[in-house]
Amino acid sequence: MGRVTSRRRVIRLAGPDRTVRPDTLVAEEPLEIRVGGRPLTVTMRTPGQDFDLSAGFLVSEGVVRRADDVAAIRYCAGAGDDGANTFNVVDVVLSPSVPAPDPSLERNFYTTSSCGLCGKASLEAVRTTATWSVCDDPVLVDPAIVAELPDRLRRAQHVFARTGGLHAAGLFSADGRLQCLREDVGRHNAVDKVLGWALREQLLPLRGMLLLVSGRASFELVQKALMAGVPVLAAVSAPSSLAADLAADAGLTLIGFLRGSSMNVYSAPRRLIADPTPVGA
Repeated sequence: MGRVTSRRRVIRLAGPDRTVRPDTLVAEEPLEIRVGGRPLTVTMRTPGQDFDLSAGFLVSEGVVRRADDVAAIRYCAGAGDDGANTFNVVDVVLSPSVPAPDPSLERNFYTTSSCGLCGKASLEAVRTTATWSVCDDPVLVDPAIVAELPDRLRRAQHVFARTGGLHAAGLFSADGRLQCLREDVGRHNAVDKVLGWALREQLLPLRGMLLLVSGRASFELVQKALMAGVPVLAAVSAPSSLAADLAADAGLTLIGFLRGSSMNVYSAPRRLIADPTPVGA
């Protein structure tokens, strides 16, 4: 739809020099997700892959688990005041056998798709709602391959290369092959777009896969990985304490500060091939 980026005239200051030139900005617009015609949530996102985003959000919240749980996804016609289609409202039609979302999921504010709880209650909520356990996933990953993934992700970020203003999530096989890349102004949206793609491709659970995110690893991103059955989550920045707690509790391998050949492993290090003996151990 040509709405991923926009052009804006800016004044460029470089020391005493001042020039006027066009700049490319990433687009940000609200997306309202409806289920069966009933508004569920609104999220600020970069337009594009909206059907993946909507499906992935429902995976993250435990509403759908398989591709056939979704009967149809469509834009709502006449969403604007003038009757025009804004392409900012998506309606998901669930299969007749799938229960409607719990009313507690309905949100009248911009969402980050976290569960809305905290501390031990959050850990228990994910434990009881996750469809698949990652604890017994036997996948092994080579740290040398993991170290190469941020560069592979960056090379595939075509919109970021034009704007410098996007998060990314990439799904990789254990041998480092990129399976799916999604970009968005919100890192949780980028992950939901990947999970929605996986649902629609009938790939859930994502056993044996590694999910890489371009920012930090928050609780909500660990939550999303677990809801999709991802055994390894890596981030170029830091995890939060609750994210590390959840990963350890669920047996998910959580990697942070993935920069160059260095990384911190916060939980389930058994999945790293030839895991070296820590210095001072």
